[in-house]
Amino acid sequence: MRPLLLLLLACLCSASNAAAPAADTPAVARLRIEPSDDGYLAWADNLLAGPIEVRLDVAGGTPPPSQPLLPARAGVPAAGSALVARLQAPAGRNGWLRLRLQGIPGSSNARPRDVIYALPVAQAQACIDQGFDGGFSHHDAENRHALDFAVPVGTPVLAARGGVVMQTQGGFRDHGLDRARDAGRANYIRILHDDGSMALYAHLAEGGVLVSIGQRVEAGQRIGLSGNTGYSTAPHLHFAVQVNRGMQLETIAFRMPSADPGADAPGAAQATSSSSVEGSTSSRHCGSLSSMPTDRR
Repeated sequence: MRPLLLLLLACLCSASNAAAPAADTPAVARLRIEPSDDGYLAWADNLLAGPIEVRLDVAGGTPPPSQPLLPARAGVPAAGSALVARLQAPAGRNGWLRLRLQGIPGSSNARPRDVIYALPVAQAQACIDQGFDGGFSHHDAENRHALDFAVPVGTPVLAARGGVVMQTQGGFRDHGLDRARDAGRANYIRILHDDGSMALYAHLAEGGVLVSIGQRVEAGQRIGLSGNTGYSTAPHLHFAVQVNRGMQLETIAFRMPSADPGADAPGAAQATSSSSVEGSTSSRHCGSLSSMPTDRR
């Protein structure tokens, strides 16, 4: 068998609001190559405390003979490994083969349940400045069903539902409006729920992650501090519930209580739709959450 030199490119996709990941964004998966009798074994190591899905492909050029054929996909359990493909060295060829591994948090087998989420901020009067289908940044699959709570930097962020801390990023400080540069620089916490859905709490303050990867949290528990990092115009908390739909993070509609004080009484929850959140709040811009502005964040 002729030797084949492998150049490995680990690509992570799925920082909050990320058009492209920042260079110092934590990786989702690691590609590991082991020699075998007739070629190489390509393994994916999951670096998160929850399931992921990976896709292995060549970064330019002709894919080598493999089983299965490239591009190949696999699910990888939390903190585990999975064999993605068996690679064979092409006959009569020496040189470099560039491999790229893309990883997305979550399992494609997630079956989200209809639950009521608690408010994710410790503020009795919380205004929503951008809601579902918001024109500034809530117009793609990853962010369409998201809410932006306009709260000052340092506002306690609370778990809206219990789960396991799957992924965090907390070292960024600045914000801006250059999407290519700033989108991957939002600090965030991703929490995995027992039905496979994931809550994303984004644009946290520098050092605003107060939980650890793998930690179990309960609804209402303080998990972070709001901020103004990444692709953002003003301090706020971006909250969304996401699922992995075939290597694509998608937000799903969810239910949450009204933001009015005392509105967490039985029957106070209001259903969301694909375009609005129904309910009421007494903070600025928000005579009702169904008439929220959508020109910020």
